[in-house]
Amino acid sequence: MCQRENTTVPRFVRLCVEAVEERGLDVDGIYRINGNLSVIQKLRFAVDQERAVTSDGRYVFPEQLCQEERFSLEDPEWSDIHVVTGALKLFFRELPEPLVPYELFNPFIEAIKLPDPQEQVQRVAELVQSLPPPNYATLRYLVAHLCRVMEQADVNLMTRQNIGIVFGPTLLRPEREPGSLAVGMSQQNQAVELLLAHFDRIFPTPP
Repeated sequence: MCQRENTTVPRFVRLCVEAVEERGLDVDGIYRINGNLSVIQKLRFAVDQERAVTSDGRYVFPEQLCQEERFSLEDPEWSDIHVVTGALKLFFRELPEPLVPYELFNPFIEAIKLPDPQEQVQRVAELVQSLPPPNYATLRYLVAHLCRVMEQADVNLMTRQNIGIVFGPTLLRPEREPGSLAVGMSQQNQAVELLLAHFDRIFPTPP
């Protein structure tokens, strides 16, 4: 998708993040409270209706102006900020492979299990640096945004733990669901919490 748009961070992600930072940082439960599902799906369809999925799950796009360049989240139809956040979460969940690729899921979980907190951070930083450039850029952009959301936790109640609960399974998931789903999700949440807590060490420079 990024190759098609000739950018490192998908424009839809940028539009959603900019909308949240403009009118949603002080909203109680931002990202945790769900918007109207039918409106969320309508928004995703509006920016993605030309998408086609091949038999092996890859996204294919025609060489034409993409829908997301033709609309604005300033439209009153998307006035509910929970619709915007819901569409952003859905965007990441719908990717054929999560932002943290399947092959890195187990290494991430093993890093979270390390007993030394400093070793945890060092290993996760190494794994993040090994991401493909578009994945790294998008993850860095999103986590930087979530750090700004977290800074308003006294108002929006989105603590580091709450953000981890929301985004852990979305950004980091196994190709096949493990037998103990609860344990796996806990570690996925912890991985996102670690990215938030040590942003400067894990993402030292922009791409």
